[in-house]
Amino acid sequence: MIEAIESRDSTYAGLFVVAVKSTGIFCRPGCPARMPQRKQMEFFPGPKQALKAGYRPCKRCKPTASKDALPPQVEKLKELIEENPMQRVTQKDLKEIGIDPSTARRQFQRYYGMSFHNYQRSQKLGSALQALRSGESVLNAGFDAGYDSASGFRDAFKEVFGAAPSEARQQDCLLASLIESPLGAMLAVADERALHLLEFVDRRRILTEIDMIRKDLKSVIVPGSNSVLSLCEQELGDYFAGTLEEFKVKLRPAGTEFEQTVWDELQRIPYGTTLSYGELGERVGHAKAARAIGRANGANKLAIVIPCHRVIRADGNLSGYGGGVWRKKWLLEHEQERKQTNLFK
Repeated sequence: MIEAIESRDSTYAGLFVVAVKSTGIFCRPGCPARMPQRKQMEFFPGPKQALKAGYRPCKRCKPTASKDALPPQVEKLKELIEENPMQRVTQKDLKEIGIDPSTARRQFQRYYGMSFHNYQRSQKLGSALQALRSGESVLNAGFDAGYDSASGFRDAFKEVFGAAPSEARQQDCLLASLIESPLGAMLAVADERALHLLEFVDRRRILTEIDMIRKDLKSVIVPGSNSVLSLCEQELGDYFAGTLEEFKVKLRPAGTEFEQTVWDELQRIPYGTTLSYGELGERVGHAKAARAIGRANGANKLAIVIPCHRVIRADGNLSGYGGGVWRKKWLLEHEQERKQTNLFK
């Protein structure tokens, strides 16, 4: 492992991480940061163990990024789509910018869980749906989306959205985006009005939650971005940097009346502080309903922005957390540390 670190061999990425005792930071193999002395190195099987030991992730190699850091070829592909969502990127286009098409397809599938072709199509059809709902004609929307025939556009549109383009004005569309964080990738889902989902991608319930949102809102979800998702990503970045304590992004959590009451109260817990399940129960008028309070916390689909991580047991035990207790510990320590730092400023 020492030899892999000193030779900056990135082929070992994913097998272990190295922490540096003198800086309190951990990295993936191949990191371009300054080489630590051997006596300062400490090794862990993965980011989870390093975080639990109190180390912080390196900002250069991003060792907590999902499925390794975004490969350069995937980054280029993503930039191509974002610059012009309606552009049809061909194999010839990829070769002209120095990307091997077969390698790009494999890497894109590995990172996003769908092919580059499907990602492109979803982006185009999502944009076409927005255009149709803004009053654009079916013919123009299909042409702008890169379809040569109305029938081809209609068939593709119906396959994704379950409705013909002419019925699009009644079809809601949610956009989904991956957001990297020091604790791993998060999936954010929003419409133009509010954020509906923000979860760590490895949470067990995430597929169930996505399905619930689809059914509740009678909507479809496609890859993309909008002003709500952009603000969410910006505010999360500021939160993890320690410069933001209160989120402004608009939220629209779906739940029962009791759950909504609990979630409203969660947002009143000050940054850098905690509350017991019993205390939270008293605040919502159900002092003896600690279990129901726990279930409402677990049903929260908006991690961090609705801070269910700030609720702990009366004896100080962190108890459970949908994203993993290790993340809950990290978030609480991060907030308390930043709060202390701000007090001394």
